[in-house]
Amino acid sequence: MSTSTAHRVRSGASSGAGDMSGEVLRDIPLPPYVTGEDTQFAVRAVVVHAPRRWSGGVVCRNDASPHPCRLHRWGAQVLALRGLRAAEIAALIERGDPTAVVPPPDRPA
Repeated sequence: MSTSTAHRVRSGASSGAGDMSGEVLRDIPLPPYVTGEDTQFAVRAVVVHAPRRWSGGVVCRNDASPHPCRLHRWGAQVLALRGLRAAEIAALIERGDPTAVVPPPDRPA
């Protein structure tokens, strides 16, 4: 996962006064605690925004931004907070099912 916390917006055609070229996009804030709904959104984010090899390198399959994109990073962080290991997150991505259910975290007895 990338250690960078900000990416630049790609500049398109200049739109004049509202030009966003060079504006920094920050990472999406993490929830204070991870609910089941957050987990399902995170699964969808990592599966839909999975890496894809392209002629210019690895890009996000959904929006062609450099991988990992903001939503993929957010989803992976939320799943890690939920207790999933990197291998389990990679397995979810490999399955490619955005509706996969993640079991609740183990609770100490």
